[in-house]
Amino acid sequence: MFQESNRLEFKATLNDKLEKEIVAFLNAHEGGTLYIGIDDDGHPIKNQDIDSTQLKIADRIKNNILPSALGLFDIITEDIEGVAVIKIIICSGLEKPYYIKSKGMSPGGCYMRLGTSTQPMPTSLIDELYAKRIHTTLRNITSPRQDLTFAQLKIYYQERGLELNKQFANSLELYTPDGKYNYIAYLLADENGVSIKVAKYAGKDKVDLKENEEYGYCSLIKATNYVLEKMKIENITKVKVTSTKRIEKNLVEPVPMREALINAIVHNDFSQEIPPVFEIFNDRMEFTSYGGLIQGQSQEDFFSCSSMPRNRELMRVFKDVGLVEQLGSGMSRILNAYDKTIFKISEHFIKVIFPFSLTEETGNISYNGDEIGDEIGDEIGDERKILLILEKKPNITAKKLSEKTGFSTRKVSRIIKNLRESGKIIRIGSDRKGYWTINK
Repeated sequence: MFQESNRLEFKATLNDKLEKEIVAFLNAHEGGTLYIGIDDDGHPIKNQDIDSTQLKIADRIKNNILPSALGLFDIITEDIEGVAVIKIIICSGLEKPYYIKSKGMSPGGCYMRLGTSTQPMPTSLIDELYAKRIHTTLRNITSPRQDLTFAQLKIYYQERGLELNKQFANSLELYTPDGKYNYIAYLLADENGVSIKVAKYAGKDKVDLKENEEYGYCSLIKATNYVLEKMKIENITKVKVTSTKRIEKNLVEPVPMREALINAIVHNDFSQEIPPVFEIFNDRMEFTSYGGLIQGQSQEDFFSCSSMPRNRELMRVFKDVGLVEQLGSGMSRILNAYDKTIFKISEHFIKVIFPFSLTEETGNISYNGDEIGDEIGDEIGDERKILLILEKKPNITAKKLSEKTGFSTRKVSRIIKNLRESGKIIRIGSDRKGYWTINK
């Protein structure tokens, strides 16, 4: 069984030391994990009331710790030796020092990790951390517009079985301290001035631009889903037939690609009004987010599976709507399939480069454009590309579809015919003045 460390703490039961341990991990450089239901020797203890205990934990973290820790923790259950225990994942916070609300910003309220123990934080360190506290978070930046609506966001919550009541703007921290909509609200609103660029090039450089799409000016959640769908379409499946086997694989591993895409968006520094960019070449995909490493974060911290969210409010919403499954899990999913060398980190940017390749026993087989192998599932991928365009531009003509996709008009007509016959699209009105609707 695993043992306690500077990033791992066990508690047999939920007790009055919960806030103290959470605060210590929030103040730690890499966050940490707290288990409820494991004794000091690392053995699980059967807990019959898991659900109720989880609710109590969430409520205490939400109400008893300052600054707000919402978006910085995740509470899940884990099976250890056949026993369900509670696992609390805590990220390192940007607004240190964190403290117990009732004790104030003092050694009695601020805690830190020293080895396997939790200790009061010295006054000198409290003062030093407070002086360095980052105040320019998106939560404190006023939205350039105050006439915001959130119909799209409410739909995404409803799809997850969640309802946003009249107080949702307060609970999601969409206001500045003086009561105005903040930049988080602006990003999540139905209309804004933020777009995410997806560019596709014919070769290995940026000389021959084939496509240049922008997804945005809407809720960041909606824009993210558009970009995810676009990249799924581009991540086609290739097949290589050898004398002994048939190898089928996507250009890029789907799970790491999705995690890197989400990370590039949710951790982007939107305060400088520079959105993330996604580029597709004939031998790789490149995802670029602005902001570099967070102040005080090392590359070792960056690659650890305990994350330090740049935008914790966004992280919380992305988790609520199912775009993020579990805090800290994204990096581990990427590194399970790729080496750290796919990351290029500079002062202001973080770039993830996914090469188009797969490895087998005999060596590497590179999938560059259409140079080798037979494509499988391409017709399905082409249909998805057409569907994505029709969803955004239902009035588009066949000629324009041909220009945007690079397909011949004959191929576009064939795909449209297949989509109509399968009931996936419906034509409303005449051929000349009508429009397409997606049959979901």
